[in-house]
Amino acid sequence: MNNNEKNEFQSDLSYFTDKSLAKNKNKNLEFTFIDLFSGIGGFRLAFESIGGKCVFSSDIDKWANETYFLNFGEYPKGNIEEINADQIPDHDILCAGFPCQPFSIGGYRKGFCDTRGTLFFEIERILRDKLPKAFILENVKGLINHDKGNTFKIIKKSLKNLGYSLFYDVLNSKDYGIPQNRERIYIVGFKEKINNFKFPEKINEKTNAMNVLEKNLNGFSISEIAEGHLEHHFGDYKNKKKIKKQYPLFASEIRPSRCSFRNDGISPCLTAKMGTGGNNVPILVDEKRKLSVRECLRLQGFPESYKMKENYSQSYKQIGNSVTVPVIKYIGEKMIKTIF
Repeated sequence: MNNNEKNEFQSDLSYFTDKSLAKNKNKNLEFTFIDLFSGIGGFRLAFESIGGKCVFSSDIDKWANETYFLNFGEYPKGNIEEINADQIPDHDILCAGFPCQPFSIGGYRKGFCDTRGTLFFEIERILRDKLPKAFILENVKGLINHDKGNTFKIIKKSLKNLGYSLFYDVLNSKDYGIPQNRERIYIVGFKEKINNFKFPEKINEKTNAMNVLEKNLNGFSISEIAEGHLEHHFGDYKNKKKIKKQYPLFASEIRPSRCSFRNDGISPCLTAKMGTGGNNVPILVDEKRKLSVRECLRLQGFPESYKMKENYSQSYKQIGNSVTVPVIKYIGEKMIKTIF
């Protein structure tokens, strides 16, 4: 990519980076928060951009902690199950994207029978002991109907019993300026009695994943086996659908028996299975390559300044496990206006 192409490319990314994570200069909005199951710091980026100060972070994944240190200059504490509440500073907001695999349709959906599912009760423990003004939790959409809705009933009852006003909704990242089809449930609670909290409205703006993709990128080719599966399924797709050239053509879940395509300017969902083998990273059909780590970061709304090891399986996994940063920022802004 020459300098002119690079400058043009970076200007196309302004919405996903500089604009969406601009620092809030209003000093009256300074507040503290903690970052549980911190991953690579998506919550932290979002809440720092609206005036927050992170006073504690925790995650058990050593690879995610290395990435976190690389970008924030500190290592998160380890296993939250081994950390007493008196070791956690007082804070205004608790943030947690607790492990989603036990509730995801992409996993075995064991819920609270999976030890990762029981980590929700660590959040409950810390809320009970620290009583912050508010909290925000994020998980997969499948949490709502897991075990015929019983799992979510337990979670809601637990949070309400702590005296929090509870609000929740399923939001899709593609409705908030990020070209990724990513539905997640967001649960927000306030210690004060609140009746009128509303989640951010959808942004009425068409996004196009073409704006986050590199041109002529080498080193990310798919295997010959995957290419054979792709060509087999692509023939059927072309016979049924008209290809829209103004949008990238994505393929995902490439298997001998199936393959999903997307050609509407929106990327398939980036999942925690990325980097774990197979063809779990979305594929660009025309280039017959997988998305790069940097492109995946952009599809989660991370700024260009964010540092991460390129073309590395753990990097893909960490991005798939992360939150979409601008969505968290928009919710956070609503929360701050409600609290202060």
